[in-house]
Amino acid sequence: MAPKKQLLIVAHAPSPNTLRLREAVERGANHEDVENVEVRVLPPLEAGPDDVLKCDALILGTTENLGYMSGALKDFFDRTYYPCLEETQGLPFTFYIRAGHDGTGTHRAIDSITGGLRWRQVQEPLICKGPFEEEFITQCEELGLSMAASMDAGII
Repeated sequence: MAPKKQLLIVAHAPSPNTLRLREAVERGANHEDVENVEVRVLPPLEAGPDDVLKCDALILGTTENLGYMSGALKDFFDRTYYPCLEETQGLPFTFYIRAGHDGTGTHRAIDSITGGLRWRQVQEPLICKGPFEEEFITQCEELGLSMAASMDAGII
């Protein structure tokens, strides 16, 4: 039997609502119908290059802070960029943003960094913008499930 594929979720969750989003992504990724994917969840300040090098796909999560990604996610990129640059080209990934405004600057920043890494965005990012809505929970769960199910089916 082949080893399980590794899905890494690196998400900043500084508030109860952003924690709920991260937990929803994890819950979706661990759906009972997904059999051959192992899910790891790490906060950005604890995740490092070794974690990225071991994964088969990645979901990033961040808040929108002053029109940019969280400092914690930026720190993650600062520490992993060069150690992963040559080794992770083509890494399938997606991301979600909890945006109080529109998420445009955060989206652009993540696109810029992941483009430099030559990672492969396999799902449209989820932008949860404006006042918090319960619908964000369902959308995050669907994001996690879609990513894990795609891995499980061999699509990514």
